[in-house]
Amino acid sequence: MLWVYVMNTKDIVFVALFAALMAALAIFPPINIPVMGGVPITAQSLGVMLAGGLLGAKRGGLSMVLFLILVAAGLPLLSGGRGGYGVFLGPSGGFLIGWIIAAFVVGYLIEKMWNELSYVKAGIAAILGGIVLLYAIGVPWVAYAAEIPLMKALIGSAAYIPGDIIKAVIAAVVIVQVKKSYPLIQR
Repeated sequence: MLWVYVMNTKDIVFVALFAALMAALAIFPPINIPVMGGVPITAQSLGVMLAGGLLGAKRGGLSMVLFLILVAAGLPLLSGGRGGYGVFLGPSGGFLIGWIIAAFVVGYLIEKMWNELSYVKAGIAAILGGIVLLYAIGVPWVAYAAEIPLMKALIGSAAYIPGDIIKAVIAAVVIVQVKKSYPLIQR
């Protein structure tokens, strides 16, 4: 069975808007951690959490697909001005592909909790999808691409956790406030 998601103009605008938000978040300079083989700390993981949490699973995931297509086409939209298909083969490639799944999962969780959404529940969704799941995809790829032991990559990823938790808290506040004022997800 072929599954097709039909998008209206509003959906297309939101998907493009969040792809542009991801590009704007690249303005913040990356912080490189040598132990992770060149995977920088960026503000763009906040965009992944916001895309799913504000747009929902389908539109959030599609916004990451659009963004990564633009990156693969060579646009320097990643933090530090990186772009081109080669970034997907490097140590950060697993995290990049994981953005699609993470945005989808954050959006799915937010949709499921929509009627009783709180800061805590939004934060849990951002942490589960935007940190736990993303690390589960990205860290093994770092180990493979950087040719380092998985445990070393896992330990090295600990340096990212405090910043990612801060991003999840910011995402939770924004998600709940947008739900109150202008909900983009309809349940």
